[in-house]
Amino acid sequence: MSKIGKTPIKLPEGVTVDISGKTVVVKGSKGEIQKTIPKVIELDLKDGILNVLLTANNKKGQALHGTWRAILANTVNGVSSGWKKSLELVGTGYRAEVSGDTLILTVGYSHPVKIQAPKGISFKVEKTIVTVEGVDKELVGLVSANIRHVRPPEPYKGKGIKYEGEFIRRKAGKAAKAAGAGA
Repeated sequence: MSKIGKTPIKLPEGVTVDISGKTVVVKGSKGEIQKTIPKVIELDLKDGILNVLLTANNKKGQALHGTWRAILANTVNGVSSGWKKSLELVGTGYRAEVSGDTLILTVGYSHPVKIQAPKGISFKVEKTIVTVEGVDKELVGLVSANIRHVRPPEPYKGKGIKYEGEFIRRKAGKAAKAAGAGA
């Protein structure tokens, strides 16, 4: 049995869970998320506590037990308080702006790159920090990864789009290598 899978999920005030068959709908103040759980997982809701139970004690069931408990815990957290990721633009002239639900990035290409926000995602820009906010943790991470993919940080000067707090391992350039070899 998974230690994570056995841990109960306490529902915060204002969050409701509707279970009908294998479909789970979690509603909260920030929004609503619907998930379809696999056959080997059962849910038990009593007194504001959600338990994830395993019906088949096979290898696949054991693998899914902790995973689905974590997914449902993230869903409950998302509808109550939301998720956000921040990205940092590093480079001269690199900037971002929001126009409606479109993020426009100017990051060294001959044209601006436009990224359309999917339903449930919002963008905020403050100077060189782009914040992606939403209810679904998976979708927030996916959109953030797509933004970073536009111009990943390069290892020589560190220019590009990186997650806030991400450490970029820097390489020595040609001049540093030549000076080290000639000395």
